Amino acid sequence: MQRFFGPKSAKIHYDSRMIRAAQIAMSRAYNRPTWRCWHFVKDALVDARVIDSRPTSPWAKEAGDELCARYGFVKLRVRSPRQAPVGAVLVYGGPDAGHVEIRTATGYVSDFISSTPYPRPFLGAYVKPS
Repeated sequence: MQRFFGPKSAKIHYDSRMIRAAQIAMSRAYNRPTWRCWHFVKDALVDARVIDSRPTSPWAKEAGDELCARYGFVKLRVRSPRQAPVGAVLVYGGPDAGHVEIRTATGYVSDFISSTPYPRPFLGAYVKPS
């Protein structure tokens, strides 16, 4: 199953349902932002059964902390969203709510699909260990 995680995942073992979450998010995403990125990512994680309940943090930039504290995720040692494996949850900061998206084989997805990472300060990539 590891081969489906993409080229960046050779040494990372994580829950294969994260790939399903990326697929679910892709199927629901719009062409343009709706400004509800964390809502869309939460739904994809729950619907793929990566997590068993919806996170309660209101801000996207808080996603990584909550995923680690409540759902057993770990922060990966990557410095760029481009280094994250397929299915990883990517969290970005900023002066407002921040942004969160899931890495796909061809780019990034949250409430919209993009071929490039979001242009915000990158806070981290998170996966749930298998």
